[in-house]
Amino acid sequence: MLVQTFNPFDNLILSSLIAAIPIVLFLLCLTVFKMKGIYAAITTLVVTLMIAVPFFKLPVGIASGAVVEGFFQGIIPIGYIVMMAVLLYKITLESGQFSTIQDSITSISQDQRIQLLLIGFSFNAFLEGAAGFGVPIAICALLLSQLGFRPLQAAMLCLVANAASGAFGAIGIPVGVVDTLHLPGNVSAMGVSQTSTLTLAFINFFIPFLLIFIIDGFKGIKETLPSILVVSITYTALQALLTVFNGPELADIIPPLASMLALALFSKKFQPKNIFRIQKDVEPEPVQHHKGKDILYAWSPFIILTVIVMIWSSPSFKGLFLPKGKLSSLVFNFNLPGTFSEIAHKPIVLSLNIIGQTGTAILLTIIITILMSKKVNFGDAGRLFGVTFKELWLPVLTICFILAISKITTYGGLSSAMGQGIAKAGSVFPILSPILGWIGVFMTGSVVNNNSLFAPIQASVAQQIGTSGSLLVASNTVGGVAAKLISPQSIAIATAAVKEVGKESELLKMTLRYSIGLLIFVCLWTFVLSLLL
Repeated sequence: MLVQTFNPFDNLILSSLIAAIPIVLFLLCLTVFKMKGIYAAITTLVVTLMIAVPFFKLPVGIASGAVVEGFFQGIIPIGYIVMMAVLLYKITLESGQFSTIQDSITSISQDQRIQLLLIGFSFNAFLEGAAGFGVPIAICALLLSQLGFRPLQAAMLCLVANAASGAFGAIGIPVGVVDTLHLPGNVSAMGVSQTSTLTLAFINFFIPFLLIFIIDGFKGIKETLPSILVVSITYTALQALLTVFNGPELADIIPPLASMLALALFSKKFQPKNIFRIQKDVEPEPVQHHKGKDILYAWSPFIILTVIVMIWSSPSFKGLFLPKGKLSSLVFNFNLPGTFSEIAHKPIVLSLNIIGQTGTAILLTIIITILMSKKVNFGDAGRLFGVTFKELWLPVLTICFILAISKITTYGGLSSAMGQGIAKAGSVFPILSPILGWIGVFMTGSVVNNNSLFAPIQASVAQQIGTSGSLLVASNTVGGVAAKLISPQSIAIATAAVKEVGKESELLKMTLRYSIGLLIFVCLWTFVLSLLL
């Protein structure tokens, strides 16, 4: 926060309600007014500036710097990641590898409910753990749409599935960041990891059932129940063990891999009685069987991606770019002129670290894939990049506007106003605690940013009302995950990945009920836990 006060109206409730206007407006623009994402974002940005500058006294220079920072981060890392992820997909399509990937999945089962569990749930969760930042949505929505799922449906299913993995994305950073905040009450990442299991275990177990219900109702659940149980039990049990005894880092790495392997092996013995297809009037093509080495080669881009991203996400690699690290000279920091704050005693700083970006890890995967391919060369990659850029420049621009809104609400104190307003609830705060996380992720698109923003408030209120700080920070995390289903950033990435730009309002409507349903559960369950712990 870079303003003098988050209570400009000397009435915290009124100030928090005024601060919430950008959230309400953005939802209305997409749902009621059915505006395209870019127009909704521009409209909301203008209104946010009209609130933050005159009422919350955000200096014009800092407001301008916040917009610049939002655009900078929209391009790097988010835009960079999405562009490279989609380009990787296009190269595998051009080389014929993607066709073999499809065959390898359909050879496990031609039932698209099983394919949804494999790709939409398990592989999605694994990519969330390995990379995060929109990569799982971009890759898995593309995979499902190419397997025959309708594009927006594929995007919606991947967003819903992400609720089971969003808390521990990118090697557990959303929870790991807690240790850098030095929260009151000695709240630690390990404590939050352990406490979050009390809520996430229910969500993790339930999400595979929900995914099958969405596409085929109770009949689908009945026909695929053994397969659902294999995935749910494997994923939930392993993640619970890891989060309780090991911490957040591997919670989205080992469980999804194990659940994919378990389902693939189980499917050799069990197949649903009725083969379900999304497009019922389209007969499934005969299963094409490939040699093991061909399947391995087809999947190699994603295997290589996994290894490289895990290296890029490791603390030892990231440490190379820290001050005094061996590669610190490759990190360039820029102070934005006119953004010095008397409150923070520093200007807004943009940090450019191209080598350390996850997008660079994907780019390196692309280069290796091209070198290994006999059908795609660097000239083809250049042509495909042109196609990718033409498809994605508008959604990336939309993401830039959304992040600009996020920065203004943070620097202007609007987010703090909402947080402090909710915190005034006193003893009933635990039931509202997840809503704070939901707001944080909706505004920032990131569970990491959400915890950085609101975890200190959660821990402070916990001390005031005599409840567990780890519980409230965990509820902030899980409540935030529920908002990933509808955060403007996630919606923009998903529509871009399946080539449905302009249909953000439709996708939001498809996911909104599930986001609210999860939030209600987390609110009620957090309140129950606050009475028990």
